[in-house]
Amino acid sequence: MPSSYIDTHPHIISADDAKYPRKPLFGLQSDWSKERPVTIDDLIHAMDEAGVDKAAIVQASTCYGFDNSYLADSIQAHPGRLTGVGSVDLLAPDAPSVIRGWFKRGITGFRVFTGGSTAEFDTSLLDDRRSFPAWETFATEGLSMVVQTGHVGLAQVAGLAKRFPTVNIILDHLSRPDLTDGAPYHKSVQLFAMAAFENVYLKITPPVFSKVQVPPASAESFFKKLVSEFGADRITWGSNFPTSAGGLAENLRIANECLACLSDAERHWIFAGTAQKLYPSLAD
Repeated sequence: MPSSYIDTHPHIISADDAKYPRKPLFGLQSDWSKERPVTIDDLIHAMDEAGVDKAAIVQASTCYGFDNSYLADSIQAHPGRLTGVGSVDLLAPDAPSVIRGWFKRGITGFRVFTGGSTAEFDTSLLDDRRSFPAWETFATEGLSMVVQTGHVGLAQVAGLAKRFPTVNIILDHLSRPDLTDGAPYHKSVQLFAMAAFENVYLKITPPVFSKVQVPPASAESFFKKLVSEFGADRITWGSNFPTSAGGLAENLRIANECLACLSDAERHWIFAGTAQKLYPSLAD
């Protein structure tokens, strides 16, 4: 098993609604953030229990929208162990200055949320020229950018990868690939085509681990193909805790089982090394 673990996709929800009011993106709060919220203290306890050393906490945009205050405050309370992936209105005229402001408060990555649990995908934001000043800021400041989208947005992500080659772009949940055909996974050809862009990275989360356990897909055939196409140093692990069912320790156990087919070196990259590339503040 890897000697260290860095989680690149947990979420946190404050118990103090007055200090950190709900401002969900799309105007609808996600069910998981209401039914099983996890505070920063809860997350730290879960990390300790699971043996997770560090984390890049992803803004709960379906609870707080573009207000990253709780995320930033939590990071500052645990220096050296945490960083954050914030949300920002990419189309706002002041987006560059807002990004730099959050960066100063410990947020070293951002995410564009084009849809998911509370809204259908709308990928028009991905190639809206009004967002380009924000992307230029990511490049200037060396900030990673996470894209929450499905396969419908991959062509636009490819365009962004070409336009901003120095920005590391991470595909949340592998852009939700269709693995129902099994190896060699022709239904996911658009995902594998993204390997051509050296600045495109992949994030493996519980929804993906669930899919590889349904025949004719298999963890061995899929993850070995994924590593052969992208390289383990462009793949990272995220627990999606507490959005996905099960605790952090349980989700990590499943991840270890599914990735047992890979070499020790490959698993090191996926569970820690790639995260340190994407978020240098988490490097030892």
